[in-house]
Amino acid sequence: MLTTEDYTHFPVQMWERVLSKVKKAVVFMDDKCAESLHWCGGAAVLLEAGARNLKQFSSFEACGVNEPKAVFVVSTLLKGTTVEILKDIISLSHFQYCVVITTVPHSVHLLANNVTTEMEGSPVFEQFEEKLCEWMGNMNYTAEVVHVPVVFAPVSQQLLLTPMFAHLFPLLPPDLESINAKRPEKKRFGSLLDVDMNSLPVELQFEIKSLASVLNSVFEATGTREESFAVGPMSRIIAGELANHPQAKNRRKAAPNKASIIFVDRTMDITGAVGHHGDNLVEKIMSVLKPLPGHVTDVQVDMLELTSLQRTPHSQTTLAPGCLAQTQSPAAQTLWEAMLTNKHKEGVMEVRRQLVETASKEKLPIKMSMGRVTPEQLCSYMQLFKSSWGALESHCGVLQLGLATSQTLSHPSLPRWDACLAFERLLLQALGDSDFPAVLRQLLPLMKPRGGEDSTTSGSRSGEDESGPDEMILLLVYLYSLADEAQPADQDTEEEEVEKLERELIGVLTLVLTREIELSPLVQKLTGCANPEELTTERAHSAVEKMFDTLRGLSHARDHLKQLRSVYTASDGVHQATYRPFLRQILEEVFRPDRPECPDIDYMSGGLTDLLKTGFSMFMKVSRPHPGDNPLLFLFLVGGVTPAELRLIKESVSTHKPGAQVLVLSTRLLRPTDIPELLFTTQRLLPDIGV
Repeated sequence: MLTTEDYTHFPVQMWERVLSKVKKAVVFMDDKCAESLHWCGGAAVLLEAGARNLKQFSSFEACGVNEPKAVFVVSTLLKGTTVEILKDIISLSHFQYCVVITTVPHSVHLLANNVTTEMEGSPVFEQFEEKLCEWMGNMNYTAEVVHVPVVFAPVSQQLLLTPMFAHLFPLLPPDLESINAKRPEKKRFGSLLDVDMNSLPVELQFEIKSLASVLNSVFEATGTREESFAVGPMSRIIAGELANHPQAKNRRKAAPNKASIIFVDRTMDITGAVGHHGDNLVEKIMSVLKPLPGHVTDVQVDMLELTSLQRTPHSQTTLAPGCLAQTQSPAAQTLWEAMLTNKHKEGVMEVRRQLVETASKEKLPIKMSMGRVTPEQLCSYMQLFKSSWGALESHCGVLQLGLATSQTLSHPSLPRWDACLAFERLLLQALGDSDFPAVLRQLLPLMKPRGGEDSTTSGSRSGEDESGPDEMILLLVYLYSLADEAQPADQDTEEEEVEKLERELIGVLTLVLTREIELSPLVQKLTGCANPEELTTERAHSAVEKMFDTLRGLSHARDHLKQLRSVYTASDGVHQATYRPFLRQILEEVFRPDRPECPDIDYMSGGLTDLLKTGFSMFMKVSRPHPGDNPLLFLFLVGGVTPAELRLIKESVSTHKPGAQVLVLSTRLLRPTDIPELLFTTQRLLPDIGV
């Protein structure tokens, strides 16, 4: 029987196919493929395989006369901008041998070229090889174009991410309006649940088909016969595409290993992704440290503490940053797993334990201290390694994770995390006692513009834990995702009151944004402005109005569900109101010993047979496959998973079915501020796949 380890090794196997092509070559790679490689060994594995250099896939790069071979690794279709960049690089260089590796399968390239019938061989790739020879200037030179699904990033033993699909997110009510606007009135969809694959924009169809093809590749390589299940409209479309994949039908007939895969839309539980209740160290590290350039998941770790350099305004550009992906060190990997799947306190204690143990092994003069772990204490341990270059080099992975922890614990914005958590708890209690307008009104006092009457210093906030626009937006998303849980009131009166409050909130939030002296990355994406000078009142007001259009539909995402409709438990007078994670509810259903059929987890692999069974079930008992029937369970979170949810999954498995094999797949590892970006700024209907 296969284990989750066999599947987490798949990304490395795919990169080995790329490595077989790179000897004596200069490798050009786009950001999404580079992020996948980053978690599979990084640039070091390319250089060890014989690559001469690694460059960004950009029109501003080229090679010299003494570099005749190039390998291009891209995550897009070989069309549009991708083709232009390839032509630019090749025309400026002196290549005699070019290999282009794309993560997009040939079947999707056919569709992108308006070919709907299946064809033998790879005609699109063969034609592109001729173009490459033309650009090189000699038709006798060598050109290869191949598809290799280097899509997954094995972030942990229980998690595979897909950087290529980091911005794939379930559709929202505004997207339904956009789809319906292009359809005749009589053929418009009543809800997102009615939307089918063919009604989506072609760019999104290509992306979903590419994802289904990638998943098929995993199951093909491991000899797996999967049964697909789905919760949510987008998940149904993806699961249906995988079930109908042309190669999947033949594979499932002969594959010896069985598995279940449940696709779950992130929109089923926005509360869990945007809240600060996770109590997880990695979630906080990802939230306060700057992202690694070009990466969605990893962050920059300041390495200055391990050097003798003085801290100056230019020291950050002098020294390359560290990161969280430590694929070369078993000790660092073990520590990373603990940080990712344990509670915050346990993670911090494990960091200290590892540093003490490592310093003791190296016979460094460490002074033991018990009690609370402080960032100063962690720094003092790590600075001991400066005196021993050998120890520094040997344990660089553990030290980078230690530095990430100490820098997070001492970060000036960390107190805001606790402030948000406290306010979220107040909102949870208020929802059980008041109607929605009364709860929404509680957000108004928080929205203080810089330099307002309550600020102690003009143009600045009165304290580190005082909410900025990011925190206000997060709290709005949190509250609107739970709007249906509030106490009912007179509908007409409530609607009027909510409209009035929303107008007031839009005005105040517009003022908050225009008073900012520095725009956060989230505010920049939300408004499309890089600096405060560009941000006019009109632009800020327009962005906030659009935001509220999306917010209003958040609480209706679970309306179609029969059983798993709520993520909220009201106070009973003894216990406080609590958030009930949607994933925990799903796993409880999957692992229940009596295995009842859950009406909200749709079985998607049945095809015609399942339709017949549905008909027969009207007058006789018919059993359908259950996600818990198979020895291996995949959970695919469409739109992202949080580190706290990884711990929740681990705990649910150990509670309900110890020893069960569960592997999480997702489009990205989420920090709270990712959710507003995905909700309000991502082009969900027009993904960037290179068309």
